Amino acid sequence: MTRPNGLARAAVRFKPSSFAGTFVALMMSALIVAACGILLETGIRASVPAERYARAPVVVAADQSARVVSDTVDGPEETSYPLPDTARVDKALAAKAARAPGVEAAVPDLTFPVRLDGAALTGHGWGAGAFTGTALTKGSAPRAGEVVLDAAAARTAKAGVGDTVALETAAGRGEFRISGLAEAGPGDTARAGGPLAWFADTRADTLAGHPGKADAIAVLAKEGTGTGALATAVENSLKGSGAQVLTGDARGGAEDHGLAYAKETLTALGGSFGGIAALVAVFTAAGTVALAVGRRTREFALLRAVGATPRQIRRAVAAEALLVAPLAGVLGSLPGIGLASWWFGQLKDRGAVPEAVQLQVTWLPLAAAVAAGLLTALGAGWTAGRRPAKIKPGQALAEASVEPLRPGVVRTVLGFCALGGGAALAGVAASTAGADAANASLGVVMLFMLAVALLGPLLARLCAALFGLLLRGGGAPASLAAANSRTNARRSASAITPIVLAMAFASTLVFMHTSESRAAAEQLRAGLTADHVVTHPAGLPADAVDRAARVRGVDAAVGLLETQVLVPVDSGGETSLQAAAAQGISGSGAQLAEVQDLDVRSGSLDRVGPDRIAVDTTLATAAEVKTGDRLSLRLPDGTASRPEVVAVYGRGLGLPAVTMDRASLAGHVTSPFDSTLLVSGGDAGPLTTLGEVTDASGYAAARNVDRRLGAWTNSMMAAVLGGFAAIAAANTLVMTVLDRRRELTTLRLVGTTRRQVLRMLHWESLLVSVTGVALGTAIALITLTPMMRGLTGESPYIPPLLYATFAASTVALALLAVTLPGRTTLRERRA
Repeated sequence: MTRPNGLARAAVRFKPSSFAGTFVALMMSALIVAACGILLETGIRASVPAERYARAPVVVAADQSARVVSDTVDGPEETSYPLPDTARVDKALAAKAARAPGVEAAVPDLTFPVRLDGAALTGHGWGAGAFTGTALTKGSAPRAGEVVLDAAAARTAKAGVGDTVALETAAGRGEFRISGLAEAGPGDTARAGGPLAWFADTRADTLAGHPGKADAIAVLAKEGTGTGALATAVENSLKGSGAQVLTGDARGGAEDHGLAYAKETLTALGGSFGGIAALVAVFTAAGTVALAVGRRTREFALLRAVGATPRQIRRAVAAEALLVAPLAGVLGSLPGIGLASWWFGQLKDRGAVPEAVQLQVTWLPLAAAVAAGLLTALGAGWTAGRRPAKIKPGQALAEASVEPLRPGVVRTVLGFCALGGGAALAGVAASTAGADAANASLGVVMLFMLAVALLGPLLARLCAALFGLLLRGGGAPASLAAANSRTNARRSASAITPIVLAMAFASTLVFMHTSESRAAAEQLRAGLTADHVVTHPAGLPADAVDRAARVRGVDAAVGLLETQVLVPVDSGGETSLQAAAAQGISGSGAQLAEVQDLDVRSGSLDRVGPDRIAVDTTLATAAEVKTGDRLSLRLPDGTASRPEVVAVYGRGLGLPAVTMDRASLAGHVTSPFDSTLLVSGGDAGPLTTLGEVTDASGYAAARNVDRRLGAWTNSMMAAVLGGFAAIAAANTLVMTVLDRRRELTTLRLVGTTRRQVLRMLHWESLLVSVTGVALGTAIALITLTPMMRGLTGESPYIPPLLYATFAASTVALALLAVTLPGRTTLRERRA
């Protein structure tokens, strides 16, 4: 290993400004890498402890993911996608599991919603008390047509043992005799969050709306039987059934469906976004390190002139990296833990991560952050110091006095290749739709950013020449700034690149959401033609549609059962499953047309019914189907279906992208109650007995609020990337000003006033920041245009005030970054 030598220590001690900038850049990159690495590891290792099934050592459940096998160059590769709702197992498997050696009992378990006079109850089968700890306090266990209530449910019903209550379940509205009262055990209270009701085991699956199915099967062990032996015995008895046998924390995943989505969210943040963020961070830090080494060309030339060998120069650069990078990595990792913790907490507050999931902070992502910074410093330092270390001393002194006019041939060729690749990929993105357009657009922004980094000196010289024409009228400071920027293009490029990064990434992420939100809001406003919209937090009554239809003046009443389905789409030549919002309609397509205008492009909504659906045009393009084709999809619980596409419509971004009959969905969701009732005509007064009533505009506004809440993740990603790049740009500008002490002193000696020098720095800062903003905006537009055309069919929407804030903040930060060190330097020289 290369050890820090005296030359490296002296360089750090006597040139602190260059190394301070390098230290800040490496520390910031470590912060990003550590934070994203912690989120990724948490996503991979996320689990929740069993609560409902805490007393059941083994749980039998269905796979809660849909799996797709794709052919890759490395062979078949399986990808899993979380299901929108709970996948269930055959209730008959309980009898098979009960016959396994060491099994005391195997109890089918169900959890389903129940309505009691508008209040929401949670229903279970009575047999679950064997593992939940629930026990009677009065009366007897329920039989068919009976129910046991807890104290809260009894108070809501204002009834006691022997009384009759009207309850609504998936089987409809029915009268149930209260056979007893019970005190809920730990397993029942763990996730209930409200009043409870227990029904006879023989009727629970029908009341839940899934005859012959159970959410899971809890397996209890005989005394003396270990968990491992019990699990093995149950696996052998259920071999070939496709059911999963779960133990330990894996049982928690069966009872908390949000875990799968949390793992996907955290893995996407830490992996997909983390990979991009890490590349940007390392890329920017490498540029700062290269700038710091490149500014010391004169020093290296003098060392070569007095006899230093190329190997000694390279060792000095490596030793400097070893002195700075590890400490910067360690100090950057600490706030990285804080950023990951804050981000994780925000995801919990927004319901994206279950409360029971804990943040995983281990040494692995922290070590990766330190290692990434060290490798970045070594690689960038070696690259920047390679030429001054190998050329002859005399030539090195000559090159140190004047910046080379031409960039390296290899760098230029690679830069133009990246530029051409970005342009070609932009064309590909423009010709595709949906996820393919979004994926291609991500490649566009990365390739253009690479082109800017490689061709930075050429772009800086070109922009300096262009802006130089405009600066001629700005007096001597402006003309001097233009001349400086042309002569020191490499220095200007090192500051322009992170500004381009900040504008390109932040604009792409933020304006992607503003474009989607605007298109969705417009589609929702245009597509929702109902006069009244009725909703209820516990779900609407089962007879809500019929009751609304009987109101005087009502022309049409359609109930919507809203959920999601998984649709196979082509993504880069491979098949993936895309979650699509779906609505199950209670009436006919003709009735739906009276309360929703879906903008039908082909086919007819009148044909929507059993085994026949309508889909949004963007989804149809991504799934490569048209009217008359059959679409293979997964229903919310993972059940495969191949309905016929009978209509294609154009408002699937603001309204659900899949429309089907309600009966096709009801048996595949946990809650059988409609979430929304759309009514055309009539008076709103009588509808208030069904739920909260609003008009179309009020409902659209509420939906838009929900959509805006979903923008938080995009905003945070933009803030992390844009903030890092902006700090890197300011750091680079500070470094360049501090390294120009000799130049600024010379200007003062030849008669330039302090004010003129500061104005020159301000003009240079404006040239750099405006160039960076312009290039970043151009890259964002080239990226967003095909993406939004593919996703929404419209051009991107950029709010003027928001864009002006981005641009003004960038310019202000650049001005501040040159003003403070400039004043300090001039004050030192005057003293």
